Amino acid sequence: MTPPPSGLSPVPPPGCPAHKPASPPASGLPTLYGPQFAADPDTTYNWLRAQGPVHWVEIAPGVQAILVTRYAAALEVLRSPYFSKDARRWAALAQGRVPADNQVVPMMGWRPSLWFADGERHLRLRASVDDALGRVNPHRLRAYVQRSAAHLIDQFAPYGTADLVSQYADPIPALVFAQLFGCPDHLTARMAAACGQMIDAEPAIAQQGGQDLAHCLGELIATKRQTPGADVTSWLLHHPAELSDEEMIHQLVVLIGAGTVPQAAWISTATMMLLADDRFASDLTGGSLTVADALNEVLWLHSPLSNFSFVYAIQDYALRDPRTGAEVRIPPGVPVLISHAAANTDPTLTASQKQRAGNTSHLAFGAGPHACPAQDTAGIIADVAIETLLDRLPDMELAKAASELTWRPGPFHRALTALPVRFAATSAPPAEPPAATAGGSTWNSRPGPSSTRPAPTSTARQPASAPKARRRRWSSLTAFLHGR
Repeated sequence: MTPPPSGLSPVPPPGCPAHKPASPPASGLPTLYGPQFAADPDTTYNWLRAQGPVHWVEIAPGVQAILVTRYAAALEVLRSPYFSKDARRWAALAQGRVPADNQVVPMMGWRPSLWFADGERHLRLRASVDDALGRVNPHRLRAYVQRSAAHLIDQFAPYGTADLVSQYADPIPALVFAQLFGCPDHLTARMAAACGQMIDAEPAIAQQGGQDLAHCLGELIATKRQTPGADVTSWLLHHPAELSDEEMIHQLVVLIGAGTVPQAAWISTATMMLLADDRFASDLTGGSLTVADALNEVLWLHSPLSNFSFVYAIQDYALRDPRTGAEVRIPPGVPVLISHAAANTDPTLTASQKQRAGNTSHLAFGAGPHACPAQDTAGIIADVAIETLLDRLPDMELAKAASELTWRPGPFHRALTALPVRFAATSAPPAEPPAATAGGSTWNSRPGPSSTRPAPTSTARQPASAPKARRRRWSSLTAFLHGR
């Protein structure tokens, strides 16, 4: 067996090499958490793929799972009827070997939503979400994003510096979803603050955020039963599936959970790539790549939900390694985690950057019956959020080298901790606040650097190495391509 990289211990397969048992060893599993993994997950993925299509890993201290790292194996498991999404099959949690307050349980524990449903129940819940999202007018959605983006940019544009994670990428999905859900003003700030808490690294704060969000959604559902509108909440409530209030809350939680943290990571990582990578930062008229290309590149190379499609084998399942002919037995009761990140970078795909452009066969949105229902919605939000930012701040540049940026720890997401930028300060008048946040309330429970800055002056500062007109030509061409 090939020696593992630093920090990884080999797990020798006992018994017959043609049919390896899947029992994990007592210790020495590769870990998907901690600063070393956050800084360089690809080293771990490369080593795991070299061992076979699946491997036992530890996703939190004392919490074990089987990780699928190869593209073909991931597709097989995601499409197979012999795997279930029902997390009540998780034996270690049911038997108390994983405590209920473990940090990964809020993400993995069962809820009565489409994410954890199978068969007819999943079809019923999925149909309600598909139909509701299908009624969203893309032009109205673009307007929601543009209005929210302008509101956020106006908060930091006069200062000439910003952290695009805490001040832009993190809050904008919550502002947009508040408008999609038809939130009244008095609920919007509370709901958005709860979303902000849910992405906090402290488990207690994240758990409190989840509870606060459920309370907000309960109030929203009660309001929409009395006064429905042209919004996702009302469409779900009046769908033929006849969702209960409990099902409604969990449907909306799934949409928010899938539409905030990974959406923010997608926006911030793509923005970083656009600012740092010469393929994107150079003039588009010279043949470089577009914002859409950058967004697609992120889905291939830095999947925002890097490891998060959990399934459970209904019975013993033999997964064959096509390279060696050996089979790995996956037992029931164990979380089987699909690594979107490892599968998308599987070297057997042999896709160059040019081949990836416009290629959406990545697994960043999952596959099979549980593939993300909001792919089109997410794409519009990310595209418009970045376009608006670049149009408003055409000379923006990174405030530190891309190699110095850090990533949030944890097994599930690939997200920057911060994205500091600088640009020529502006004195533009405040934009109209998003309709759902009228009244001057602010959503972000974790104030960005601007909250402690002195009042801006009227003198605009030009970054020393600003690309000047080059970025303006890029923004204008992007707008032309989108028919604006």
